[in-house]
Amino acid sequence: MESLTISNKWSCEYCTYENWPATKKCVLCRAPKPPQFIDEDASVEQDIYKMAPLVYPEGMGPCSSHSTSFIPQQSARDASQKWMCQTCTYLNWPKSSRCTQCLNPRPRSAAAAVSPTQPLSVDVNIAESGMFTKNSPSSPEAAKAINNDKNLVVAAGIKSTQMQPNKWPCKSCTYENWMRSMKCVLCGLPRLRQDGTSAGPLSVAEKERSPIAENEVNRIGGTTASKTRSPVSSTHNLTESVEHVHAGGAVASPSICQRIEKHISPELSSNFRVSKKDDRKMRQLRNRMRDLNWLWLNACQGIVDGDTHAVEAYLAAGGEPTRQVTQNESDLLSRPSAFTPGHTLIHLAIRFHQEDILALLLAVPETVCKARKRVPSYIAPDIATEIGRDVTRALRQRKGDFPCYFLTDYSTFALPTDIEDLPNEVRKQLFEELLDSNVQKELEDDEPVINWSSEVTDRLGSRLYPLWNRTAGDCLLDSVLQASWGIMDRDNTLRRALADSMNEGAMQFYRRWKETEAIEAQLLNFSLEESQCEHDWAILLSLASQPGASLEQVHIFALAHILRRPIIVYGIKYVKSYHGGNIGLARFQGVYLPLFWEQSFCWRTPIALGYTRGHFSALVPTEVDILGSIGAQANISNNDDDNEDAVPVAYLPLVDFEGKVLPIHFLQSSEIGNEQSLLHDWLDCLYTEGGLLVAKQRLTKAPILLRQMMDEWLQRYRSLAQVVKSASVVAASRVSATGALSSDEDTDDE
Repeated sequence: MESLTISNKWSCEYCTYENWPATKKCVLCRAPKPPQFIDEDASVEQDIYKMAPLVYPEGMGPCSSHSTSFIPQQSARDASQKWMCQTCTYLNWPKSSRCTQCLNPRPRSAAAAVSPTQPLSVDVNIAESGMFTKNSPSSPEAAKAINNDKNLVVAAGIKSTQMQPNKWPCKSCTYENWMRSMKCVLCGLPRLRQDGTSAGPLSVAEKERSPIAENEVNRIGGTTASKTRSPVSSTHNLTESVEHVHAGGAVASPSICQRIEKHISPELSSNFRVSKKDDRKMRQLRNRMRDLNWLWLNACQGIVDGDTHAVEAYLAAGGEPTRQVTQNESDLLSRPSAFTPGHTLIHLAIRFHQEDILALLLAVPETVCKARKRVPSYIAPDIATEIGRDVTRALRQRKGDFPCYFLTDYSTFALPTDIEDLPNEVRKQLFEELLDSNVQKELEDDEPVINWSSEVTDRLGSRLYPLWNRTAGDCLLDSVLQASWGIMDRDNTLRRALADSMNEGAMQFYRRWKETEAIEAQLLNFSLEESQCEHDWAILLSLASQPGASLEQVHIFALAHILRRPIIVYGIKYVKSYHGGNIGLARFQGVYLPLFWEQSFCWRTPIALGYTRGHFSALVPTEVDILGSIGAQANISNNDDDNEDAVPVAYLPLVDFEGKVLPIHFLQSSEIGNEQSLLHDWLDCLYTEGGLLVAKQRLTKAPILLRQMMDEWLQRYRSLAQVVKSASVVAASRVSATGALSSDEDTDDE
């Protein structure tokens, strides 16, 4: 009976605790019980209070004299065999193969040192003399009181055996921080005193102990903050990243601060000499040194340690991947064999076989624009957040056979005409801070992809400008929202809608995607198996739901349905390597139509995107004076002359520079060959005087919030324009005064 009952215990999926069959939730973590099968033996006793004697070995019953010491000794023995996670220092039970907090795998050394133990059992009928209540153990109230007392004893044993000296536990995440830290390294919660108030400056004793604690961290070999902090994906989070780096004891390379004490780089700080015992001077040095130099040193050390976040923080701060290690920096890092002077981050990534970091560096343009990017959503973050909320509120899910999400409103972003009124110097600075010059060079100079027709750019005034956005895997979603609403998908609103639409509408999307893949495979003389298609489709679904993951063609096809409007992608034909050679065929260029919607349900105004080497950018024109607006869900035909006069129009070419019509992606076999008619059905198309097939992009009146964001962004450049004009007026007056003076002198000489 005992073996039968114990074998029927169910293991918790979260904390691996073995619970009795009658319990509906885990006793420890309160997780729900996994689903049960109908054919299980229902005759087994399910009352945990009646089955309690089965837990004890012989002679250890609830009335035995040995029962008072059995549970605390067993709990202390299990607690002493816990293994500590090397990443977050959480103490895990011996049975756990991964850390309960950070899910990092269990180190092999800890797995070999701990012997297999039995699952933890809880006795609810124990009655200890002088310590526990004398109520009947069959009542749940008495059992709860007994368990609470036992847990206090076990917790006290664990705390006494495992608590490390000179550390304070965080009240929020329980992470044990060094006494020097004024806030938690993991969650950032300020350190609290015993009375609940925030801790003030460190005492003298704590200051004396803090270098010892920091040296102990360096001796162990690394910090936990560098492995658990989130990547810096934009300049909006750059300030938090720099503060995190300078917090003291939580940097990508914990030994850099100690190495600076021995080798101070002359080009970084030549007027300071830091004493090992003077922590105040060390903080002054950190404040004096430029943030970018700190991030550069952390990035170099991060490549050796495999820390991708350190490299991302340096690139997000505007650092150049082509920067070379100097001799002073090599001495500062104290590893001349690893950091050879003259090497760049790419050389280090190749040398230490860091493939993920190498791919990140190769995805960044070769020369990073030195000017700090000032996109409108960064200058007015509050307004951009409110626009994002409006986009979230505009999302709806359609009922029926195709449960895809869609937007109930739409907008088309364009650069304001006030830019043309700015002086040349100010306008040049504006474009440097707003546009992605590398993308523009690659799409215009390297390959004539955009702005190749003088008739469209000059006569029709439809020049396209690539906007700068984040270089992570969210660039497609950022560019879609930039081309429509002028903001970025920082809250992953569009990504969640994309993932839900592809999962719930998988029947339609999978059928189109599979047929397209089969047609392309047939052209290459090979066939696809069903299992391979299902595996590839599962990968595409997982990419749609992972923030920062790169997206593919089918995701653009799904985004066209969410926006309810066509998407035109102008992209390069071949993906080039770092050395300039062709390494693959890029198939993103073309037109993506919302073919699963009715034509009357969609807008005929497309948005334009640009694709370069692994990166998407929004392509926007310059607006003109808007005289009218179009209501929501309006379907404008080609013959509506009134609307044509009221709404300004930009023209997007539907052919490449060779005159070939852009391909339409995800067409069925019956639709191939009717591309011209499909373009006219879904877009407002016309032929220019030069014979180019173009699509009309109607620039409707921007929403109020979008206009406010653009006005706040333009205010800085308007102020600069006033300064430039005033300076030019003063310079002109000085020149005229100098000319008049020289003329008078000539007259006197005569």
